[in-house]
Amino acid sequence: MAKEESKVNFNTIMSGLKAGRYAPIYFLMGEEPYFIDKISDYIENNILTDDQKDMNLRILYGKDVKMEDILLEARQYPFASDRRIVIVKEAQSLKRNIDKIELYLKAPVMSTILVFCYKYEKLDGRKKYIKDIERLGVLFQTPTIYDNQIPEWIIRYCTDEGLQIDRKAASMLANNIGNDLTRIASEIDKLKIILADKGNAITPDLVETNVGISKEYNNFELVAALRRKNTEQVFRIVDYFGKSPKSFVVQVTLATIFKFFADLLYYQLLRDKSSAAVARRLGINPYFVTDYAEASRLYPIQKIQRIIGYIRHTDAKSKGFGSVNTAPEDLLKELCYKILY
Repeated sequence: MAKEESKVNFNTIMSGLKAGRYAPIYFLMGEEPYFIDKISDYIENNILTDDQKDMNLRILYGKDVKMEDILLEARQYPFASDRRIVIVKEAQSLKRNIDKIELYLKAPVMSTILVFCYKYEKLDGRKKYIKDIERLGVLFQTPTIYDNQIPEWIIRYCTDEGLQIDRKAASMLANNIGNDLTRIASEIDKLKIILADKGNAITPDLVETNVGISKEYNNFELVAALRRKNTEQVFRIVDYFGKSPKSFVVQVTLATIFKFFADLLYYQLLRDKSSAAVARRLGINPYFVTDYAEASRLYPIQKIQRIIGYIRHTDAKSKGFGSVNTAPEDLLKELCYKILY
C-alpha cells in the first residue's frame, strides 16, 4: 500500500468534485505531481461551461505573479456564473510569500474556487492558517508511491479505467517507465484507445507492440528466472538490461526482486500454506501461489534472509552509498550471482 501523507484522500476529493461539492480553496502539495495535475485539471475543465470560462477562469503561474495579484483575482465575483475559478500553477515559486494567504482566509469569497498547485514542496505544518485551509476547504498532500508499489498502482489504475492487465504486463510498464505516474497513465490511455472495440485486456504482447518494451527481458521475467534458479536466463536478462539503459531502472528492478523474496520469506513462515490462505496473506492471485511453493524448495529461510540483506546493500550502492561509479547492470549482476550461489 502507498503511504498516505494526508488526512484527505485523492479519491474522496475527486468524488466530491464529480458530485458537485466544491470547496472555496484547494491547496494541493507534495512530491507526486500526478495527483495534483489530475485534481486541478478536473477543476479547470469540468466546472464551468466554455462560455463561462472566458470571464470566470484564471490560470496563473507562481513564477510570474505576486501573492497580492492572486488574492485580488480570488476576491473578484463571478460574471454570469455561480463560480469563479483561480488556479495557481507552479505555486511553489511563491514559497517566500505564501503566508500572505492568511489574510484572505479570514474572509474568503465563497463563490471563488482558489486552487494552489504547490508541487514538490509542502507547507509548514506549524502555521496557523493550515487549520483555516482545512476548515474552509481542502488541504491535500500527495501520497508517496514507492518503486515496489508501481505494478500494483498500474493494476488499480487499469481497473478504474475499465481495463484488465496481468502482472507481467504491469511489470513491463513499471520496468520501462519507472515511477513517473503521469507517463504511465498516458501510456495506458493510449493502449485503451488502441484496444477500442477489441476488448479491455492489456497483454504483454500489446505492451511490447505499442510501447516498445520486450516481453522476454523485463523485471517480471527476471524474477521468474531467479525463482527457478535459471542461471542462464537470469544473466541473459541482466545483459539485455545493460545494453538497453533507457528501459532499465535499477531501483525499480531491485524493488521488484525485494518484494518477491520478502513475500517468499513470509510464505515460508506461514503455517497454513493452502492456496486460499497464501493468496489472502500475500495479496496475490491464487494462480501464483505455486510459484512460491516451488521457490520455497530452492530457497530456505536462512538463504532468503541473506538475500534480503544483499538487496538492501545493493539498493544503497545504487544510490551512491559505498559505491564509486559502478554501472547499474554490474550491481545487478553481482546481486544475482549472490542470490543464485
